[in-house]
Amino acid sequence: MAQEIEVKLRVDGHEAIRRRLRERSATLTGRVVETNVILDRADGSLRGDGCGLRVRSAGSQEDGSTTTTLTFKGPVVPSRFKSRTELEIGVDSADTTIAMLGALGFRRVLSYEKRRESWRLGSCFIELDEPPHIGLFVEIEGPSEREIAAVRSELGLDDACEERGSYVRLLMDYCQQHGSVDRHVAFAEADRTG
Repeated sequence: MAQEIEVKLRVDGHEAIRRRLRERSATLTGRVVETNVILDRADGSLRGDGCGLRVRSAGSQEDGSTTTTLTFKGPVVPSRFKSRTELEIGVDSADTTIAMLGALGFRRVLSYEKRRESWRLGSCFIELDEPPHIGLFVEIEGPSEREIAAVRSELGLDDACEERGSYVRLLMDYCQQHGSVDRHVAFAEADRTG
């Protein structure tokens, strides 16, 4: 099983990090706008067990193509950075996948958009993330905590505030604070393409 190891950092902006990535000859691997649908059993037991089930459609801002994935995330394992089992497969249709999961008893608990710019530096992946309403983030994912910490330092992010909450948790809190009954968090139409 694949183990995801990452750190999520709150930042005021992405431009300084983008500049540092270019200076270090990091590779830009893509820019997408995602639509994420989070599903759970009716009793909320997946979330209660610290697990997640997600259908993600990511539309490329370069060529307009879309990729769709189904992802299961296991509970977080205690460690310096966030570490958990992640199982992911490509699927042909978000709507069909969501309908199939619905037939199996899963229901949508949250949907949200997010802009993501992806880079690779050495063995680590760096994501410059912008979900609506909750701020800007940098995620660094890699094969080990040591390599993640090294890239974090190389990008000048040692003092950046770590965010231990998932986007799902942060956006569920946002929905609760703003009385969003449908739990759909999206960019304003004028803001959609960034």
